[in-house]
Amino acid sequence: MDIKLVSIGFGNIVATARIIAIVSPDSAPIKRTITEARERHELIDATYGRRTRAVLIMDSGHVILSAIQPETIANRVNSDRGGLTER
Repeated sequence: MDIKLVSIGFGNIVATARIIAIVSPDSAPIKRTITEARERHELIDATYGRRTRAVLIMDSGHVILSAIQPETIANRVNSDRGGLTER
């Protein structure tokens, strides 16, 4: 079974099959989602102190913050350039 992985910046990698959505953090509902995930201890901050530019919603309920644009992550998911495969 091949697991496709995608880089979300700064050496952090996520399994693409577990991603439900990649969204911008600017809207009020997404900010509320981030706050709720933080309260549930299901928030993973992969920004390394930089500005959050993308929020990944995972099928496990975890929310991952990334400093890379949502479009960039989506392009990496849809191409082999930014992705890694684990066997």
